[in-house]
Amino acid sequence: MSRDEVFESLGGSFGEKLQAETEFRGETTYTISASDLREIAKFCLDKLSFDYLLDITSIDNFGEEPRFGMVYHLYAMSHGMHLRLKLKIPEEAGAVDTISDIWPTANWHEREIYDMMGIKFNGHPDLRRILMWDGYPFFPLRKDFPLEGLPSEMPDVAFTKVTPMEGGPFVTVPSTATSKDREPRARPPEL
Repeated sequence: MSRDEVFESLGGSFGEKLQAETEFRGETTYTISASDLREIAKFCLDKLSFDYLLDITSIDNFGEEPRFGMVYHLYAMSHGMHLRLKLKIPEEAGAVDTISDIWPTANWHEREIYDMMGIKFNGHPDLRRILMWDGYPFFPLRKDFPLEGLPSEMPDVAFTKVTPMEGGPFVTVPSTATSKDREPRARPPEL
């Protein structure tokens, strides 16, 4: 199937559901509605041979509405073609349907997005935190999450206070020394 045939088939099948098309460096992006994601994703796999889900990207457009964006990066190995599906999610909805049953690799991508951004995935088989601990009340990749972190009152957690950035455990000090010597854990403890 040629590139033109792939996109003619997609356009012919979904027409108005493909809200916008963007072409950049030979790669195509379609903006779609969140409610059409599963139908279009299934078609891309079954009919157009986009058999590889490279990544799912989440975007926080803090201060705008809809607040969240999602980009699904697809690749067809047999055609050597990339395709992106972009959609927007209002903050009050905060959820989109899972595609982990279409592309199993979506499972961990969706869990990471839930953990870091707080976007839920309807129908996900195991939607729980993957990086932060269970019960952590914040979403660290949201733009309203402060750089220095937030205090947590959870017991048995190593960090319960806001950690200062300067002199912190992972902050290096600018100097002409080598990176090995600038590494905070390599410096002798101050008495």
